[in-house]
Amino acid sequence: MAARRHRRTALFAAAVALTAVPAVVGCSAVDKALDCVQTADSIADSVTDLQQAVENASNDPTRTDEALASIDRNLDSIGDKTDNADVSQAVADLDKAVDNVRTSIRNGDETPDVTPVTDAAGELTKVCTP
Repeated sequence: MAARRHRRTALFAAAVALTAVPAVVGCSAVDKALDCVQTADSIADSVTDLQQAVENASNDPTRTDEALASIDRNLDSIGDKTDNADVSQAVADLDKAVDNVRTSIRNGDETPDVTPVTDAAGELTKVCTP
């Protein structure tokens, strides 16, 4: 009788564990999606800062570098947290656009075209939206 009760308890515990796994995985996916959305929102703010910095580059050229660095930090954050191929591609595209702006600035362009950065940030926001 005790062995039967022990087996029933073990089966019940296993059933509870199996039903809990999808809930944990589901929460993990939701957490990742929220992290993605929050980081994409931060990137959007940084892109706005970048646009303003480029427009006012003659007043304070360091703001452009600060905005680009902020985007880089956020891209690192989101890149480390995702295993979604679409998000990873959007991060890579935005990273490339940021690098192109940096290259333009290094080559003497005081008002580089930030449209590719804006477009890539928009795509990242789109793929992060659940």
